[in-house]
Amino acid sequence: MTYREATEFLYELRWLGVKLGLEHTRELAARRGNPHEALRFIHVAGTNGKGSTCTMLAGIYRAAGLRVGLFTSPHLVSFRERIQVNGRPIAEAEVAARVAEFREVLRGFSPDRMPTFFEVVTVLAAEHFLAQGCDLVIWETGMGGRLDSTNVVTPLASVITNVQFDHQQWLGHTLPEIAAEKAGIIKPGIPVVTAARDPVVLGVIRAVAHHQEAPLTELPVDAENQPPLDHLELPLQGRHQRLNAALALATVEVLQKVLPVAPDAVVEGLRSVSLAGRFQIVQPAGAPPTVLDGAHNPGGAMALRLALEERFPEQRPTLILGALQEKDWPAFCEALLPLANRVLLVPVASTRSAKPTDLLPVCRRLAPALAISECASLAEALEQSATDSLRVIAGSLYLVGEALTRLAPDNALLDERVLNEKGPADVSRG
Repeated sequence: MTYREATEFLYELRWLGVKLGLEHTRELAARRGNPHEALRFIHVAGTNGKGSTCTMLAGIYRAAGLRVGLFTSPHLVSFRERIQVNGRPIAEAEVAARVAEFREVLRGFSPDRMPTFFEVVTVLAAEHFLAQGCDLVIWETGMGGRLDSTNVVTPLASVITNVQFDHQQWLGHTLPEIAAEKAGIIKPGIPVVTAARDPVVLGVIRAVAHHQEAPLTELPVDAENQPPLDHLELPLQGRHQRLNAALALATVEVLQKVLPVAPDAVVEGLRSVSLAGRFQIVQPAGAPPTVLDGAHNPGGAMALRLALEERFPEQRPTLILGALQEKDWPAFCEALLPLANRVLLVPVASTRSAKPTDLLPVCRRLAPALAISECASLAEALEQSATDSLRVIAGSLYLVGEALTRLAPDNALLDERVLNEKGPADVSRG
């Protein structure tokens, strides 16, 4: 099996959609020898900031001398981004070899019990981290927590970044419902760390932690300003990233007796962090500076707005926006439109893309005096804004991934964004 054949096979699995539940993941893991049981994890859930917090934790523990696996999703351009060891994505040959083995194992499953794309990738990642001799794995949930396939592990610590509105059709339509799903990663006696500050959300997390007899650490209000963050400049831009860094530091402190980390390793790890698509500024020759940000829900939009006001206080950018149908894009747009000089609405490279024609009347209602227009593609929007002073591309990680392939071609050796598609099947709850 070649790497391309392997990614095509994984792509076919997306037609199974998403199955919320652990039964199939546990069965697949058992057939592969339960690789996760021989590894140590930090399990991270939350609505926003998971990827940044995971990357910061990986950087800190790597600086401390550990061999660190990092499992995140979705990817921006290449599938290999999801599975990394000490900052190096899994090799193409490794993907091909493991997918070939998994294909044989999957033939033993009946059609109604066939593991999905994410369930297969979860077990495949654990196998890779075990084979690579990882001392620690930073393990990001895909969606939710309680029924997410990553929840088969028993970690050293459970981390919940925050709880905001997103994925309501799957996780619930109220904050308590969504918080209960996120808090589902809390295990008996395992310490929990959270940056959540909403009283309703904290009430749910506290109740679950108490029920599980899990020690709970809540970040103080001024956590972002405590040493070393009071004097450390982070590579990741925005005040929200300082909160993510504070959460990572609190997690390191909770685990000091199990995983000792010296103060200089903490600083070195935070200074070394880089993460594509999170307030990433690119500027190809002859083009204006362009901010690429994966914000795709109201909470993410507000964090992006604050970061833009901090970094570009005197500029009003051209906003290039695209969204998926299931997202709360009216609330997303409401947060960002007041900053804009003009708005270009584009489709997202996904079967679930909202149409610019659907976005247009909502945006005009929210900002009737703003110049807002539709574009047939991101390429057209980039061409129309080629002479603008500042551009911001946001609304979907799919859109940011496409922008990377066009504006930062060194990051786009192989475009596999299609593997992020959940597929047309209805989501089922196990």
